Amino acid sequence: MNSGLLARREARRWRSPGNNARRRNSRGATSAEFIRGNFRGRTLHDVVYVSANAWFAKLRDDLDSEVHEFVLVERDAADGLTSRPETVTDRALEAAKSFPNKRLIVHYMQPHQPYLGSTADGLAFGSTLGETVRRNDLSAAEVRRLYRENLDLALSAVDRLLDSIDGKTVISADHGEALGERERPLPVRFYGHMDGLYMPELVTVPWHVCEHDNRRRIVAEAPAARDDDIDLDAVERNLRDLGYVV
Repeated sequence: MNSGLLARREARRWRSPGNNARRRNSRGATSAEFIRGNFRGRTLHDVVYVSANAWFAKLRDDLDSEVHEFVLVERDAADGLTSRPETVTDRALEAAKSFPNKRLIVHYMQPHQPYLGSTADGLAFGSTLGETVRRNDLSAAEVRRLYRENLDLALSAVDRLLDSIDGKTVISADHGEALGERERPLPVRFYGHMDGLYMPELVTVPWHVCEHDNRRRIVAEAPAARDDDIDLDAVERNLRDLGYVV
């Protein structure tokens, strides 16, 4: 989710007249802050939210927020820590077919660690990126290579999604990632992201608009039933395993 890398990568991958990657400021430096900043007190009955990130499921009752349907994607990679980007795209395409008159929010976990690229084979992952760096004695250049590989996997899955859906699409991120930048005033390199730390690398995110000739007719409808089958205990365990404070 490092916004600089993602914005430059998008500009190369999807460059076309009138479709240039721009930047925006996120309402958070972490996924939890992003969810609080964008969903608090909102009833979004025209939205289906497909996500490999469990924070909305964890926070929505406290935030008094509701979408038409929330789809939590199964964790099928890295020993159950994360979801493959291909799986997220599969679930998003199912949602687009099932809900043709709803807006879609599709939330991939990559390029957030654990990394899934070939260079990541054999790495000992910690609960935070900083811990992973220390465990494997990684250099800043090695971290960036791992990150780029994870980002490429995500963008390939996004490509397939864009080829299969119509309507206007915005490609963005909930937050960025520090990949060895120095956190002032301390002369040390910082890896990862955390609540309350608003470095430019963490809150500057890409905003890439992909236009489409066809547009959906969007209809807001109350959900037919609440999806209370989500195991919130399992959600909390997964968030803790990924290094979040829950």
